[in-house]
Amino acid sequence: MTPPLPKKTNRLPREFWIVTFIAFVNAICFTIIIPLLYPYAKEFNLSDFQASLLTTSFAICQFVGTPILGKLSDRYGRKPLLVLSLAGTVVANIIASFTPFAWLLFLARMFDGLTGGNVSIARAVISDVTTAEERPQAFGIFGATFRLGFVVGPTLSYFSQKIPTFAGISSLGMSFLVAATIAVVVTLLTLFFLPETLPASQRDSFDLNPRDFALDKIFRALTYPKIGQLLILTFLSGSTFTIFTFAFQPFLLFVLDREADTLAMVFVLVGILGFVTQVFALQPLRKRFDLVEILSVTIALRGVAFLLIPLFPNVTAFFVIMAAFGVVNSFPLPITNALISLNTSDRQQGEILGINASYLSISNAVGPPVSGLLVSFGYGTPFWVTGILTLLTAVFAYRLKWQLARE
Repeated sequence: MTPPLPKKTNRLPREFWIVTFIAFVNAICFTIIIPLLYPYAKEFNLSDFQASLLTTSFAICQFVGTPILGKLSDRYGRKPLLVLSLAGTVVANIIASFTPFAWLLFLARMFDGLTGGNVSIARAVISDVTTAEERPQAFGIFGATFRLGFVVGPTLSYFSQKIPTFAGISSLGMSFLVAATIAVVVTLLTLFFLPETLPASQRDSFDLNPRDFALDKIFRALTYPKIGQLLILTFLSGSTFTIFTFAFQPFLLFVLDREADTLAMVFVLVGILGFVTQVFALQPLRKRFDLVEILSVTIALRGVAFLLIPLFPNVTAFFVIMAAFGVVNSFPLPITNALISLNTSDRQQGEILGINASYLSISNAVGPPVSGLLVSFGYGTPFWVTGILTLLTAVFAYRLKWQLARE
């Protein structure tokens, strides 16, 4: 007799909502410091190039550290490694807020990068508690909520700089201290409210090998069936996106002659539209179309948006294009994460998602300096280059439809 099929439910597990809220608050903590990192570097008399290395050093260290934390979470559980990662953010931001030395600021950013695998571990938690059918929706909501944190964070950064200073901390340093305080709250939430989601049987049967932590494993993952191609896609999509995120700022300030506060308006616009789209549009679309089809089309539309920006150099057109961009840009990352999770065994979720986060981190390190170089040839040049590269990335993504279908 065939056993009855389990009843379908639209409700995602309680653990999913807990870890999503934790990721939301963590995103706020992270994005508080984004608008102030460059001016804070200037307080230490760093050059523009040296200031850019603060972002690059963080991304490279995150590239190295994230898969290690992910692998450890497959053996020792998600919760302890998530707490460790969040605690690293607390320590790093406290050091950054009090330091009188530039080298210590660099050390703090590098330490934060090495322990900054909390997002990939959170994604592993989602993989633990959701079914294959639920994961695209779950990753879409997770990505949308995380994106919403990127709207709230910069706003809090502005108000953090208005807090009275003490102990020699500058107003910009106070923002790091506020970020550390929020990270403490997230750590406590994880410690007391998030249950362990990885079954003990899977942890106890998982053997660690020193070779598992070798850096070459990040690159050997490119040879894994199906997964390797998705990792390349993460890097290509991330690199083209970060070329754009650097380029649009001088374009808005110097070509469109806007003030710096207009940048915040753009981030808010893109963030809100991305949040709404991920929550309300991803699930209906995935019921009608293949995930890879949605992924390739939205990446292509993102490339078209990049190409349109220098063609219509006026403020009205820019905001219209950015509104459209905010909608289509909400799809690639959660869909790629869902595809990686669906093509990874349950025992490797933490490791593979950690490796994928590393490829995203290295793309974040590559994109800005490339964009900075292209800007020297003209403010429109980065948009032409990244627009064409993004369209080629969309073609690469569409080809995955047949590769992922193979057994």
